[in-house]
Amino acid sequence: MAAVDRADAVFAALADGNRRRLLALLGERGEASATELARGLPVTRQAVQKQLGLLADAGLVSTRRDGREVLYRPTPEPMSDAVAWMAEVGGQWDDRLAALERRLARSRG
Repeated sequence: MAAVDRADAVFAALADGNRRRLLALLGERGEASATELARGLPVTRQAVQKQLGLLADAGLVSTRRDGREVLYRPTPEPMSDAVAWMAEVGGQWDDRLAALERRLARSRG
């Protein structure tokens, strides 16, 4: 998958507040099952499992089996593509704003 496609998948997954909340909870806990995560949320385990599946599709969480339970843990590597994209676009805007400031300063002087 290309870096832009991975960044798109990360942004799509993080567009939902519930998925961001789940990812934050996993970041705090390190690892948890859908059942454990659902205990502290006003949604069903099935809803949590669906959201975790979408996070897994974006590569933001990985899974491992522990007996009958599936445990989820955050995998931050895919976020680097999204962060790189934001840094690139932010740099472009910084360059444009600096050029505009120079142009304004010349027109005032």
